[in-house]
Amino acid sequence: MIVIIDYGIGNLGSIQNMLRKAGVEAAIGRDAASLENAGGLILPGVGAFDPAMASLETSGLLPILRRRVLEEKIPLLGICLGMQLLTKRSDEGRTPGLGWVDAETVRFPNQCLKVPHMGWNTVGIKLDDPLFRDMPPEPRFYFVHSYFVKCAGEENVLTTTPYGHEFCSSLVQGNIRGVQFHPEKSHKFGMKLLKNFAELARC
Repeated sequence: MIVIIDYGIGNLGSIQNMLRKAGVEAAIGRDAASLENAGGLILPGVGAFDPAMASLETSGLLPILRRRVLEEKIPLLGICLGMQLLTKRSDEGRTPGLGWVDAETVRFPNQCLKVPHMGWNTVGIKLDDPLFRDMPPEPRFYFVHSYFVKCAGEENVLTTTPYGHEFCSSLVQGNIRGVQFHPEKSHKFGMKLLKNFAELARC
């Protein structure tokens, strides 16, 4: 089963509904027992970096989350702010991130384009990864964000998206993946991505 982590941040119901439309069994996990039985985990997130990290800390779920992801290597998918929390730090705040990926979260530079980056945009697939199996080279997804992830190494950049410049719109490091866009709002490609994640997690 896919378990969506409930730490008080994110649109969990929308993700669960999209997974169910994709034919995937999914539950919302609020305690250690629910995470213990998960075949794959989704870390959602909307809002600001520091409050999200504080909520994750106070949820009491971090010890089991670290064990399941870093030691037992079960698949994890971070969505939007959930992807940014995987990095070492963010321009948005002062609290350290999880640091599970060698990356940082930075604000879009001053430019003529509107921030936040909001709406539909393409993602260019850079690596052969099961998350984007059976998709065209540039599928379209829905974005809402003012910050983006900057990876230290190109080997972690799964897709890029143009918005003033090319930025990392999804990443991979072993069993850990993150997407800056919202698959739960992205119609057929979002449904396909979540189904691919479930297959990756063998759920």
